[in-house]
Parts: sequence; structure tokens; C-alpha cells
Amino acid sequence: MKDELVLVTGGTGFIAQHCILALLRDGYQVRTTVRSLAREAEVREQLREGGIDAGERLSFVVADLSQDRGWAEAVAGCRYVIHGASPTPTGAQTSEEEWVRPAVDGNLRVLRAARDAGVKRVVLTSAFGAICAGHGQMTRPFDETDWSDLSSRNVWLYQKSKTLSERAAWDFIAREGQGLELSAVNPVAVLGPVLGADYSHSIRLVKSLLAGQPGSPKINCGFVDARDVADLHVLVMTHHAARGERFIATAGDSLWLGEVARVLKERMGAVAAKVSTRVLPNWVVRLGALKDPALKGSVPLLGLRMNSSNAKARRLLGWSPRPAEEAIVATARSLDKLGLLD
Repeated sequence: MKDELVLVTGGTGFIAQHCILALLRDGYQVRTTVRSLAREAEVREQLREGGIDAGERLSFVVADLSQDRGWAEAVAGCRYVIHGASPTPTGAQTSEEEWVRPAVDGNLRVLRAARDAGVKRVVLTSAFGAICAGHGQMTRPFDETDWSDLSSRNVWLYQKSKTLSERAAWDFIAREGQGLELSAVNPVAVLGPVLGADYSHSIRLVKSLLAGQPGSPKINCGFVDARDVADLHVLVMTHHAARGERFIATAGDSLWLGEVARVLKERMGAVAAKVSTRVLPNWVVRLGALKDPALKGSVPLLGLRMNSSNAKARRLLGWSPRPAEEAIVATARSLDKLGLLD
């Protein structure tokens, strides 16, 4: 039944805002959490950029994943919860404990509140990073049965935090869920229309190419449009076949970053004037990583194909995402429209 109340955590987030848009279009009432009500006007403006003036159908509550305060109020009266908020350490906060513990505790805090409030189902926005890390070269596409191998040295703290926090969520449901349902969506790199200056890390891949970075490392990645990720969340939220399941959100076959550059060059005209379609030799990237810590994490990925399958979401839920090329172009157009390429 539409007109039910859905909580979307982390309303300032890129995926969360597209989820809010999808829910509002489908007739739901939406509540979202922010760490400060000072950002309500910004969120509403970004939703208007996405085509909807939310008005009274959207409400805000202050809640922080690091504290219990506010979560009982956030989930009160909600039929469903879409939980995408996740603390991301910045600056000097780079230890494993500072990445993993807040992510695990945040998931458990939301799940406890949802259980105690009688929520029917929580949809967890996890990540492909909980599936693909530490495996080396795969001879088949990744699917939902795969989990990241945390025994590998080539696992980023972000991937470890996503893996352990998703596993903690499933363990909670098994041991303490008391009938609360859980499903997970694991997106690959999320592109699509930017709604404002606060956007996902993946968008920076496109922005850097448009800004004229001198070439692309030989890195392979799956891509998906945020609008399709949002649609998948809504399908997973209500579909009976989604209970207790994980779903990879990917548009289709993975692409090399050099292919992304070619799409921009071919489709974006003058906006892509600075785009280089050069593929950087692996030795150049390795040499650069010795001086640039930002490149160090890319070295283990050189030449690895990171293909994954969306067959489960298509088969069980009828999900039909747009091609990755459309997501790439939509990203570039929105960055240009909002003046974010300067």
C-alpha cells in the first residue's frame, strides 16, 4: 500500500537522495535523517533539481549513527527503512578501528531501532566492496554468493568496513532480529545525475577525466546509474522474493576507465575537450604510486577484470537498468549544467 512512511537514513547522501526521489514518485511518505537540520534546505533544493518539490511529504529528524539519540524518533511509525548512511573517516582518521567500528555500530544501531519500532523490512545499502575485494583475477563474474576475502593484503579499509558491517547486519537478524526482515543492495560505482555539489566518490572519476587528467590507468570497474540503484532499493523494499537476499546493482558488463573516457569524448562534444583517451602503462602508475599515496591503492587493481552479474535482480525482481554509457553521459551533463566542472 502506498502512502506508507519510509525512513531513508543519511538524507544528504547521493544515493539516498535518489532513493527519496523514487519513493516520492511512487507515492510514499518519506522521513530522512540528517546530522543537522541546517542542511534541510540544501536537501530540499537538491530534490527540486531532481524534479520533485517534496513539501510536507518529506520530513527530517536529527540522528547520528554514532549515538542512540534520535533513532527511536526516526523509525517511529515507519513501515520500511532504507539504510544507506555510513560514517566515512576523513583526514587523519585512517586506522582500521576508525573505519570499521563506526560502520558496524551504525548498522546495529539502526537495526535495533527498526526492530523495536516494528518496522517490516530494512534495505541495507551495502557495496560491491563487500563482494569483490581480495580475490585477484576472477574467471567468472562476481555474484551475490561472493564475499570479500579479508585475509588478503589488497583490501582497502573502506572495503573491510563494508564487508564487516554487512556481515554484522546479517548476524544481528539471525540472532536478534525477532522477525525484522533484511535485504541488501550492493552497488558498483554509482554514476548518474548529480543533484548538487555533494556527490559520490565515483562521480569524481568522470569529473577528473573531464578536467583533463593525463590518461587512465588500466583499471576495470562496473558502473550503474543512481536512478536505477534507487529503483532497485524500492523493488527490494517491497518484493516478497527479496526478503533475506543480497542484490548486486550493476548496469551490465564492467568497463575499463579508458572506455569511459572514449564514451565522454564521443558523446559530450566541447564539454569533453580536455578528455584524454590515453591508457597509462602499468609501470607509469606503479612509479607514480611511489610518490602519490592516492595511487597506491590502484596498483593491485591494474589489469584485473571486475565484472559482476545483475541476473539475480533481473530474474527475481524484474529490474532493468539503463546502460552504463547513459549513466556516464548523465553524470557529465549534470556536472556541466550545475557548473561543477570549473
